[in-house]
Amino acid sequence: MTSYRTDPQPLEKSRSGIAGLDEITNGGLPKGRPTLICGSAGCGKTLFAMEFLVKGAVNYGEPGVFMAFEETAEELTKNVRSLGFHLDELAEQNKLIVDYVYIERSEIEETGEYDLDGLFIRLGHAIDSIGAKRVVLDTLETLFSGLSNQAILRAELRRLFRWLKDKGVTAIITAERGAGMLTRHGLEEYVSDCVILLDHRVNEQIATRRLRIVKYRGSSHGSNEYPFLIDEGGVDVLPITSIGLNHTASHERISSGLERLDAMLGGKGFYRGSSVLVSGTAGTGKSSLAATFVDAAGKRGEKAIYFAFEESPSQIVRNMRSIGIDLEPHLQKGLLQFRPARPTLQGLEAHLATMYKVVRDLKPHVVVVDPITNLMAVGTPEELKSMLMRLVDFLKANQITALFISLTHGATVIEQTDVGISSLIDTWLLLRDTELSGERNRVLYLLKSRGMAHSNQVREFLITDRGIDLVDVYTGPEGVLTGSARLAQEARERAATVLREQEIQRKERELERKRQAVEAQIAALRSGLAAEEEELQLALIQARHREAQLARDREAMARGRKADSDS
Repeated sequence: MTSYRTDPQPLEKSRSGIAGLDEITNGGLPKGRPTLICGSAGCGKTLFAMEFLVKGAVNYGEPGVFMAFEETAEELTKNVRSLGFHLDELAEQNKLIVDYVYIERSEIEETGEYDLDGLFIRLGHAIDSIGAKRVVLDTLETLFSGLSNQAILRAELRRLFRWLKDKGVTAIITAERGAGMLTRHGLEEYVSDCVILLDHRVNEQIATRRLRIVKYRGSSHGSNEYPFLIDEGGVDVLPITSIGLNHTASHERISSGLERLDAMLGGKGFYRGSSVLVSGTAGTGKSSLAATFVDAAGKRGEKAIYFAFEESPSQIVRNMRSIGIDLEPHLQKGLLQFRPARPTLQGLEAHLATMYKVVRDLKPHVVVVDPITNLMAVGTPEELKSMLMRLVDFLKANQITALFISLTHGATVIEQTDVGISSLIDTWLLLRDTELSGERNRVLYLLKSRGMAHSNQVREFLITDRGIDLVDVYTGPEGVLTGSARLAQEARERAATVLREQEIQRKERELERKRQAVEAQIAALRSGLAAEEEELQLALIQARHREAQLARDREAMARGRKADSDS
């Protein structure tokens, strides 16, 4: 059977240089083909197209031509200078041409033979003069504003796109969005090889810019909506849904900053690149624990980013200094950077895009988000969970250890977060207050820690002027005691221990006295026995002497009587 399948030939593409766009387009825009960027006013079409040209000229050695029909070259140069684009310098280097074409509708005479030959000649000359590889036309509505004959307009649109293809340039054409259609004329999207829709929407007074690739002939691409930012660095697209679960899991361990907490975590601390959740009610010490973690990273010489949604950086530094944690040296060395913002500053997707950009630019080892629950002010719990899921995946893919702080309320179940992201977390620390004997004390639980043996013990969480300390709680017949109750119980136990030690010492002294008395008796008996043995030996010696003397006397008497016959 004959197979008609052959090895796929990838479409040749031109890298845009726009952060994130090349990823979701799988390599860039179609090379030598026109791309349509459409959207309503203020969504960023012109800046998008300009960055495409500038990055091509600077990063990829591809000169470009920007033909504007609305703004003059001087206006464009001033407008994009705030993004760090110096068009006049690129023009002097023959890397870029900005050409403003004045079009006045009242001056256009519409006839059956109306065409764009004049535009083609002008654009062709600009392309040939610098060997341009990229072209931008901004915008179609102005170019065709004087045409009311739809037949002529459609014919000229097709002719324009065909001319750009024949020139072999990678082109971007901008167009205004129409009512119920992608464009005003409803034809541009059909003759374009790639269509990118930009959107600037406002939901509950929160503005968010989004991008969607509507079509891309001959290439696969991301089809979701992607948030993007426009700031002093240009356009930044966040390919949020392209992050998957194929990141590498590190075996390296890093300290939490607390020796006893590290001991609870198998003696080595958190895994590098893991996600840590610290949850608890207000005032339980969550931010203090986060500051301890950041301080430990700084002492290791690692970079950290602290996303603060509740307190200003100076307030955090001041508060932490009161408990013996000085973050100022890390700030001065550039190892710690705060990124404070009110949650209502922008939408969830924009917050996510901002975090993505900051992390990508600064390349930290540690990230703290304090607190994630404040972001619920600009989104539902489901939207926030989706946003945090993508953030966790992004940080794990970059081997960045993340610590998230979650504020829970008194009525909330302690083993549950208001955001509902506990399933995304590798290590979950729970701080809570316990009330006993008229006082409230803090305790710490280690609810889970994936991939390591960890303690199931409760520790009292003490915040002192020398930092955080974890101490053992008292557990016994009276339950778990903390604070003054624990101290009182410990005092009672110390007193009982002293009494037991004194009793043991008394018994040891009594035993020693008995031992000495017995040993004295034994010594006396041994002395008496030795005397008796001495007397007995003397008696035996005397008896032997007497026996010997008697024997000598008998022998002498016998010799005196001459009793022997042989005498």
